[in-house]
Amino acid sequence: MKKTFVLMIATILFTFSAVSAKPKYIGMKRAKEIAHQHVKGTIKSSELEKEHGKMIYSFDIQTAGGKIKEVNIDAVTGAVIEVKAETAADEAKEKAAEKPTKN
Repeated sequence: MKKTFVLMIATILFTFSAVSAKPKYIGMKRAKEIAHQHVKGTIKSSELEKEHGKMIYSFDIQTAGGKIKEVNIDAVTGAVIEVKAETAADEAKEKAAEKPTKN
């Protein structure tokens, strides 16, 4: 009876810790390595952000030709979510969306 009780408590604790555990992120350094594998250039900006309910690392990389490419990396899996060319208009729109609203 005592063994069963201890086993039951251990199972409950293990299950609880597995469910309540926060996801582990790959880290900014690893995310930059992945981004550079897909786009060569100089990283102009980088951030960890929540987009469409998912945590991502987002990088703006200036290529040798002067163009800016945005690379989004899944912060948990390291998968490349998107690589797209970013225009000056796109950058301005993003900056405007990031400004806090006044109440």
